Amino acid sequence: MKSLLTLSLLAVTLAITFLSPMTTHDLQAQGRHPAYLHALSDLRDARAHLQRPDGGALRAEESAAIHDIDEAISEVKRAAIDDGKNIEDHAPVDVHMPWAGRLHKAHDMLDKARRDIAKEEDNPETRGLQARVLGHIDHAIHHVDAAIGVMESR
Repeated sequence: MKSLLTLSLLAVTLAITFLSPMTTHDLQAQGRHPAYLHALSDLRDARAHLQRPDGGALRAEESAAIHDIDEAISEVKRAAIDDGKNIEDHAPVDVHMPWAGRLHKAHDMLDKARRDIAKEEDNPETRGLQARVLGHIDHAIHHVDAAIGVMESR
């Protein structure tokens, strides 16, 4: 019984030791740049909506939009504003949603991410980052708009 209690305490201690740095990093990042963290989540959601549910090939517009979303995510992460989540960590996508609906949803998520990133930046050192991320998001929106245009012309 005594050894079981000791083993349990050791396991709890190891878990706390292992998880504390991740939690602390996440809380520090949220305190510094909550809008960028919200944008990361929205960018991952937009990207997920652009992936073909059947694993089929993407059109050039959709591939280009995913590339620009990945670039925006990379810029934010290079600035050490990272929530520790991977690209596959996103809200569930309705697999029954028609492709045009998914494109529109991706557009909405990109608009939301853009609004988050475009908030007034009080740190002059991050304005270059902000401009680069907004550029990538704007390119992604342009590509999604082109994909929507293709869908609507059918």
